[in-house]
Amino acid sequence: MKLASWNVNSIRQRQSHIRDWLQKEHPDWLFLQEIKCETSIFPQEIFEELGYKAAVVGQKAYNGVAILSRHPFEILHKVLPGLKDEQPQARYIEIKSQDIILGNLYLPNGNSGGTAGYQAKLDFMNALADHVKDLLDQEQNCLFAGDYNVCPTDNDLSPGVLPPDDALVRYSTRANFRRLLWLGLSDALRVLYPEEKLYTFWDYTKGRWQRDQGLRIDHVLLSPRLTEQLKTVRIDREERAREQPSDHVPIVVEF
Repeated sequence: MKLASWNVNSIRQRQSHIRDWLQKEHPDWLFLQEIKCETSIFPQEIFEELGYKAAVVGQKAYNGVAILSRHPFEILHKVLPGLKDEQPQARYIEIKSQDIILGNLYLPNGNSGGTAGYQAKLDFMNALADHVKDLLDQEQNCLFAGDYNVCPTDNDLSPGVLPPDDALVRYSTRANFRRLLWLGLSDALRVLYPEEKLYTFWDYTKGRWQRDQGLRIDHVLLSPRLTEQLKTVRIDREERAREQPSDHVPIVVEF
């Protein structure tokens, strides 16, 4: 089985990139984040022609997540369970397919909105941890992939790219990410590449891509049985070199 996760930074601007990538890679599932469109105008027909059905939670101009699947699926959640938010943003969708629970997330950045903005990031991470614990206690096969907006360690960002008080690297951010691992999930890339500096995001400004000054903020976290079955993990850097690319690239796992 092959799964990929990709923050595409606007589905309408990048739909031809996604179509080309699907024709090349043929994943079983593709998780998309930051689609930046309402559910009703998500271009499902383009992907249906390639054999994919879409599960979508959209929002006008901001956020938005979708899962493209080659297999039948059941939508379990369109909002992260346990997240106490009266007007939740389009940041989470969860399906069950091939007897695996698949959660696609776009975690808040946390750098805007002051104290409340950062607290929203922590609230999301706490709700995610509680949900993960429930599923692992039930011994469910599950994975959670997407744009976490977290650099778990200093090895996950180019030196000097972020200040030490950035929300992506604060102690509480990293502690909440470690909590997911302590619960029993595995960071797929670090299972196979424990120390390598490998990035999934390069800012559009300051020549970050040309200088390879990036961040690893897109992650795939696997439950124990899926970790045992993990075969390969790959970051598709070639997509960042295309014309009008997303600032993120796909991370691909096979198990």
